[in-house]
Amino acid sequence: MSKYMRGMLRYPLGSGTSQADQVLDLPKTTKAGISPSRLQEPVRTLRGVGARTERKLGRLGIQTVGDLLLYLPFRHESPSRLVPVASVSFGEECALKVRVQSFTVRETARRGVRALEALVADDTGSLVAIWYNQTYLEEVFKEKPELLIRGVLRRRRGMPMFLVRTHEVLSEDGKSRHVLGLIPVYPSTADVSVRLIRTLVHEAAREAAHLTDPLPAFLLAKRRYPGKKEAILACHFPTSLDEAKRARERLAFEELLLLQLAVLEQRRLKQSRRRARPLGASRGLARQFLASLPYTPTRAQLRAIAEIDRDLGRDVPMCRLLHGDVGSGKTMVATYCLLRAVEQGAQGALMAPTEVLAEQHFVRLTEQLCSLGVRVGLLKGGQSTNERKAVLTALSQGELDIVVGTHALIQEGVQFRDLRVVVVDEQHRFGVRQREAIVASEATSGFWPHTLHMSATPIPRTLSLTIYGDLDVSVLDEMPSGRIPVRTRLVFPTSEARMWEFVRRELRAGRQAYVVCPLIEESESLQAASACKTFEELSHGELDGFRLLLLHGQLPAAEKASVMASFAQGQADVLVSTSVIEVGVDVPNATCMVIMGARRFGLSQLHQLRGRVGRGAEQSYCFLLIEDDDDPALERLALFARTSNGFALAEADLLARGEGQLFGERQSGMGDLEVASLIRDRQLLEEARVEAVRLLARSGEPGWQTRLEQLLEAAKNRFGEKIAWMERV
Repeated sequence: MSKYMRGMLRYPLGSGTSQADQVLDLPKTTKAGISPSRLQEPVRTLRGVGARTERKLGRLGIQTVGDLLLYLPFRHESPSRLVPVASVSFGEECALKVRVQSFTVRETARRGVRALEALVADDTGSLVAIWYNQTYLEEVFKEKPELLIRGVLRRRRGMPMFLVRTHEVLSEDGKSRHVLGLIPVYPSTADVSVRLIRTLVHEAAREAAHLTDPLPAFLLAKRRYPGKKEAILACHFPTSLDEAKRARERLAFEELLLLQLAVLEQRRLKQSRRRARPLGASRGLARQFLASLPYTPTRAQLRAIAEIDRDLGRDVPMCRLLHGDVGSGKTMVATYCLLRAVEQGAQGALMAPTEVLAEQHFVRLTEQLCSLGVRVGLLKGGQSTNERKAVLTALSQGELDIVVGTHALIQEGVQFRDLRVVVVDEQHRFGVRQREAIVASEATSGFWPHTLHMSATPIPRTLSLTIYGDLDVSVLDEMPSGRIPVRTRLVFPTSEARMWEFVRRELRAGRQAYVVCPLIEESESLQAASACKTFEELSHGELDGFRLLLLHGQLPAAEKASVMASFAQGQADVLVSTSVIEVGVDVPNATCMVIMGARRFGLSQLHQLRGRVGRGAEQSYCFLLIEDDDDPALERLALFARTSNGFALAEADLLARGEGQLFGERQSGMGDLEVASLIRDRQLLEEARVEAVRLLARSGEPGWQTRLEQLLEAAKNRFGEKIAWMERV
C-alpha cells in the first residue's frame, strides 16, 4: 500500500500493528499466514470452554471462533481512574490495584444476603473492601492474590468501606480485562455472563488476524476506515469511544454494502434471464384516460407515469414498486399502466388480496373505462362455475382487455391471449411465490409481462432499499389538491358519550360512519366475535334507531360483497367491521370512523383505517377510543393523532416494532442484520447503495472483474440462504 493511502487512514490497513494489537500483545501476521478456516474452528477449541459452556454459547448463536469475534459489545463502560489507596475520596468512583491481606464473611441484616469483607492494601495504605453475595471468592482470597477493584468508598456501619462494583484477579501478565480502560459490555444471559464472554473474546483475539477483508483498499481509503481485523479489535478493545464508534460504523457499512450488492446482483441476474415485449409510445387510449379525469394529476403522479413509460419501452420486464400515502392516487397510475397494454391490442391484469378490494377495483375500472370501449372482467373464488367459465373463455380468446381478480388469477386453467402488464395491489399481502405466479404463467412464450407492484402502506426508504431492493421504486409523495385532512381525536372513557352524540349528529345529517373493532389476537374467529358483540351493543345502545351492518372475515364471500355494496350505496348508516376494511373501501359519504381499542393496532394499520374516511368533500373525523389514560401506548397514539403523513408514521412504526426479519416471514423484532441497523444507520445504507451501484457499474473495466467476483462471493457467503429467499423464480 502506498504512503499516500496510509496517510489517508486513521488506522493502518492489512497486517499493520494497531493499538489493539499492542494492548493485547498480538503477533503480526503476514498475508501468506492468513488462514480463514481457523475462524470456523468450534468455540470449544478455546481455553476455558467445555461442553457445557459450548452449549450455552450456542444458544447465543456463538458456535465458532469467528462467531465469537463478531459478537460485538453494545456499549463500553467509561474508564475509571487508577488511584493509590491513600488518595481515595468518598463518593468518587475509582479503580485500585491492591493485594488481599485478610478477609471474613458475615451475615447482613437482609435475609439471604452475605457479605465478604477483605482488608486490601497497596504501598500507600489499606482499607476494607466489601462484596455482596460473592462468597465463592473465599477460596480465591486464601491465596492473598493481587486484585484490581472498581467501586466507590462509602460509610457502612459508621466506618469507611469500599463497595466493589467489579473486580479481577490479576494474572501473571498483570493486564486488566474487566476493570481498567473502556470495558466492553456484551448481550448476555443468566447462563452466560458478560465476564465470561469478555474473557473468551480475549482468548479469541489473536485469531482476528485470519479475518479476510472483502472491502477494496481504495474504498477503505476513501471512507477513512480501518481494515477488518483492526475494526473488530477496536470494537472489543477501543482506546476511545470515538474509535469504537468508527470501528462499528465500518463493520456496519461492510454489511450494508454486501447486502446492496446481493440485492442489485439478484436484480441483474433476473433481468438477464427474462425478456419482455416492449410497448411503443402511447397510441392515445392511455392519454385519453388522463384527459378524461375530472382533476389534474399531481406532479408525483406524472413523474411515476413517466418512469413507467420508460420501463414499458424496454425489452426488459418492468419490475417497479409504486407506493405512497393513502389517497395519493396510486390507482389512477395503475389504470394508466394497464391501458398502455390495452392500446397495443394486448391484455392487462390486476390482482388484489381480497374479494372486497377486487370488486372495488372492478366497479371503478368499469365505470371509468366503459366510455373508452375497454372490456373489464372479474375473476374471484366466489363465482359460480358458469361465471368462471365465461370469464376464462373471454380471457383466452382476447375478448377481455383487463381482468381484475384475487388469488383466482393464479389458479390452474387461467390463460391469457396476450398478457403484457400485471398490477399487483397491496403486494405485501401476497407471498413472494403468489406475486410471481401470475407473471410466470405467461412466460412459456419466452416473454414476461411488465409488472407494477402497489402498496398503500408507505414504506420507510430503508426498507424499500432492502426488502424491495430488487425493484425500481416510484413514490407518490404528494396529495391531490382539495383533499381535506381527517381530524383525529383521542377519546377517553369520560368523553365517550360526547363522541357518540357527535357521531349521531353526523348520521342525522345524512352521512355515514365506520366502527372498527380491535384485533384481540391473531384469530379471525375471535375478531369476528368482538365485532358481533359490538354490533349488538351499539344496535341497542348508542346507535339505536340507525341502520347498522356487520362485516368481518368469517362471513361468506357473497355476504361480505353484499354488505359492502349496501353500505357503499347508502342503504346503511353505520358499518361495524373488523380491519377487513383496512384497504380498498371507498365510500365518499362516510365522514366518521370510531376505532375501538385503538392501542391494539399498529401505526401503519391505524393510518390505513383512517384512510377510509376523508374521501369526499366534507370534513371527516377519526376517533380513537382509549381504555386508560395511563396506557403505555398513549404516546404512540398521540403521535398518530397529530400526524397525517403516512411516511412519518411508517418510520415511527418501524422504530416501535423493530426491523423484523427482512428475508422471511417475521416482520417485527430483531432483524437479520448482525451489525447494522436500518433504524440507526439510515444514512449509511444510502451511502452503501450508491457505492454498490458504482462497483457494479465497473464490471467491464480491465482487472476489476476478478475483484468484483470476490465481492459478490462475499455477499453470497454473508447472506447465504437469505439471498436464495429473494430469488423469485
